[in-house]
Amino acid sequence: MKKKLLSLLLCATLAAGALAGCGGGGSTTDTGSKSSSESKGGDSGKKQYAIVPKSAGNPYNEKEVEGFKAIIEANGGEAVVNYPQDATADAQITVINSLISQGVDSIAVAANDENALQSVLEDAMSKGIKVSCLDSSVNADSRQTFANQAGVKEVAQALCDAVYDISGGSGDWAILSASSQATNQNAWIEAMKGIMADDSKYADLNLVEVAYGDDETQKSTDQTQALLANYPNLKVICAPTTVGVAAAAKVVQDTGATCRVTGLGLPSEMAEYIGKPDSGKSCPYMFLWNPIDLGKLSAYISLALVDGTITGAAGDTFEAKELGVTYTITEAADGGTEVILGAPFEFNPDNIEEWKTVY
Repeated sequence: MKKKLLSLLLCATLAAGALAGCGGGGSTTDTGSKSSSESKGGDSGKKQYAIVPKSAGNPYNEKEVEGFKAIIEANGGEAVVNYPQDATADAQITVINSLISQGVDSIAVAANDENALQSVLEDAMSKGIKVSCLDSSVNADSRQTFANQAGVKEVAQALCDAVYDISGGSGDWAILSASSQATNQNAWIEAMKGIMADDSKYADLNLVEVAYGDDETQKSTDQTQALLANYPNLKVICAPTTVGVAAAAKVVQDTGATCRVTGLGLPSEMAEYIGKPDSGKSCPYMFLWNPIDLGKLSAYISLALVDGTITGAAGDTFEAKELGVTYTITEAADGGTEVILGAPFEFNPDNIEEWKTVY
């Protein structure tokens, strides 16, 4: 199964690279936070599909963009990539207003705040722009549907089980999250709390703090150092964010702390920290999905919304050919709808050497 999964992902990644390299019949506008006049696509005859990640310089976001661009270009569209300058709602609002002025056909956003983008996204939809989310969602009124990387309960259960296993079933543990407004982080954290409260198996685990590194390496480093200093008996730091888990793993490994780290991370960034007990490595194992495939799923959603295959309503179906799946839109917990990519996958000492070269 491991080799099959690896083979499938390698093929998908190579295909994405080939499509991006040859252009796939489309063009890409990587606009940063430029004005609408600067970000105008070069070929006005093509439909424009925009993606707004959380911030520039985030490797996970860059992999999402890679997948998104590959599918849009392969289907003859123009991918408009617009990174906000900071991982804030205000920076994303500026970017989205620019895209509205540009008159793009769709906007897919990885939201930095669940509610703060509502006005600008409602404005976009009122002008006929199709709006969806990926990775981190806005509220139900601000989108047509959401490309969700994995079910909330599935992610939360995997992280709870990891904390239980790594801690030996008891003791202090902490969470290092992204921002306090990140919808995906908050949903996973609340689900984790619920799972542990409802099952006596976790009764001897003590959550001492939820810290926030705002998906910034330095702040995540500082927060990890503070956790280690404030809680000398800390056994586990669980970081459900790729930036946070890498920062925490580095601090713990560099300082020789007995605390261990788990969470959601990129294999390429976490390989040097993953190891078996007594190996000196700070992370026994961690989880993720393929962010390239999440970007591809988001692109297929944008294409289907624009061509009218789907409206974003529960029960709508569409084909994601390169992913080899026909997806059905389902109801989400917040009253909106979502499309779930798949279950989280465990990266551990036995498979990390294979996966670290993939993404």
